[in-house]
Amino acid sequence: MRIVGLAAVLAALMPGPSATARDIVSSDIYPSSFPTVRATAYMGDLIRERSGNRLVLSNLGADSQQSENYTLAQLRNGNLDMARINLNTLNGAVPATLVLTLPYLIRSSEHERRVLDGPVGEEILASLESTGVIGLGFFDGGARSTYGTKPIRSPADLRGVKYRVQPSSIWAPMLRALGAAPVPMSQSRVPAAMRAGAIDAADGTWSTFVTLKHHREATSFSLTEHARPPSVLLFSRRVWDTLSPEDKSIIRTSARDSIVFYRQLWNEHEAAARRETEAAGVLIVSDIDHDAFARAFAPFHPAAVSDPQLRSLIERIRTDAP
Repeated sequence: MRIVGLAAVLAALMPGPSATARDIVSSDIYPSSFPTVRATAYMGDLIRERSGNRLVLSNLGADSQQSENYTLAQLRNGNLDMARINLNTLNGAVPATLVLTLPYLIRSSEHERRVLDGPVGEEILASLESTGVIGLGFFDGGARSTYGTKPIRSPADLRGVKYRVQPSSIWAPMLRALGAAPVPMSQSRVPAAMRAGAIDAADGTWSTFVTLKHHREATSFSLTEHARPPSVLLFSRRVWDTLSPEDKSIIRTSARDSIVFYRQLWNEHEAAARRETEAAGVLIVSDIDHDAFARAFAPFHPAAVSDPQLRSLIERIRTDAP
């Protein structure tokens, strides 16, 4: 009896989920090993610790197998608490998000992180609230480059290329004007489409190129580094409005702290993905005419973003200096 009593006391002292713990369900299209999912899990550890086990975050990861447009709808109607989605998914609903996806506007990872962490990033996050979501922070996603069945070194090389684009992407008219044939489709269809010759090219970062197994079909990876659209960590506004001020603060600060953790993971993941690409025998094309690409895409900035306030954001990003 004394042993049973001692065990009961020890069990009571052990940390664990509270009977009144609130579960926060998050979603991501990438597997559990991907930096965004690992960073969200780290955020969950911080939330649990800081809330004294009152808030417990669970991540669906790639198990959800849903499109990001579907995920966004689930956030808006309150059926999902939190999600990490690509910023491009919000371009139609929140015009300000277009600014961060424009080609050859952000010059480097350092420039991107400075913009995302500064006033421009805060303004864009705040603009999301009117669409039914709360923007908690950005996960910068590295430079997107072109890969496929032929090297791309200059804008002229795009002529006649069947180029995969995200549905409703602002890239479609830009590519069409440069002589390419944009083909809207989901990322999951790229390998089969490239194998069948339905597309010649697509774009992505080192990490997504390898994580999604596109390096098994593409024969070249051209370092065009044409855009650096981040992903964004979102919370359902319907759910957010039911939280206490204390819990909102815990979630916000934990999200911000997870970004620091994420960036270290991302740098390591990108380097490993490049090594795997090289080992797979994919041709890495580095002699890119970036100036020619920048000149070719620059005229599309005003066309993509016509609002004066958003054009001001573009100018602030362009003139940003360390």
